[in-house]
Amino acid sequence: MDYRTLGRTDLRVSAICLGTMTFGEQNTESDGHEQLDYALAQGVNFLDTAEIYAIPPKPETQGSTERIIGSWLKSRKNRDKVIVATKVAGRGDATWLRKSGEKPRLDRKHIFEAMDASLQRLQTDYVDLYQLHWPDRSVPLFGAGGTVFRAPTPREEVPIEETLDALDELVKLGKARHIGLSNETSWGVAQFLRAHENGRGPRIVSIQNAYNFINRTFEIGLAEFALREQVGLLAYSPLAQGYLTGKYSKGARPPGTRTTLFERGQRYEKPGVEAAIDEYLALAAEYGFDPAQLAIAFVTSRAFVTSNIIGATTMAQLKTDLGSVAIAITPELEERIDDIHQRHSNPAP
Repeated sequence: MDYRTLGRTDLRVSAICLGTMTFGEQNTESDGHEQLDYALAQGVNFLDTAEIYAIPPKPETQGSTERIIGSWLKSRKNRDKVIVATKVAGRGDATWLRKSGEKPRLDRKHIFEAMDASLQRLQTDYVDLYQLHWPDRSVPLFGAGGTVFRAPTPREEVPIEETLDALDELVKLGKARHIGLSNETSWGVAQFLRAHENGRGPRIVSIQNAYNFINRTFEIGLAEFALREQVGLLAYSPLAQGYLTGKYSKGARPPGTRTTLFERGQRYEKPGVEAAIDEYLALAAEYGFDPAQLAIAFVTSRAFVTSNIIGATTMAQLKTDLGSVAIAITPELEERIDDIHQRHSNPAP
């Protein structure tokens, strides 16, 4: 396992991060513990979760993922062996997230309540990385709106400086070691960095955005921030919710899979997506690679990626995904990948 520096910190995180959002929905507590044990044994020291998990978000399962990680940390007594990242929800309509029934916002009151609840569920005194799950601003999220820019919907926003002040308090209190962003734009990253340079709050160390063969939009602007400013990408959805494995090809809906269960694959069912996926599947077959391993290895190999967040619902999937570390993206293979990308550029942003 390769280890990389998280931002400008002294933390070294594994190049593969275990994503856990299925814990408490598609995976039981014992499933989660088995995955965590195996991943740690394979050198994975980085875990990612969020207050809103399990996915899909709903009151009945909210916080269950953190609770499962927390029971594992307590039973294994290995908090010092892992780097734990979680997230506070951005502005939204999930009134069940807060005791008051208010809609979440990224102000001090909501951030502090979220952090204390996360720490209680995780059974720890601190998290290593605390991330803003999505902005307080009005921006297209999770593939909505594609890459077409539209003027933000006018509304009252929590200023970035105010959010940073609250995060600064958490760091000073020892509840969070470092701060990161998620589902952010180039403008947002620039504003957080500028606010810090002007003396407001901690410096962000990472950004967690989607990145995969059929969504390489991070390369347009954000990759330069990641490299020049050392705000590395924590890439999520390297398999495009499983679509890049080929299991949904030609409309297939295998039982027990996320898209079959929850019908949440619209981001990856846009015009042009299937043709692109077919070419990546053919490339993997030509080289004798498992398509999941090729897709994951490509993401991990990017210079601007600090860690690649994988997720699995079965141990077989987890073992396959972790096996991606054995695949090298050679210059020849990279050229073939880029050739496909030029013909099928970002069909699922």
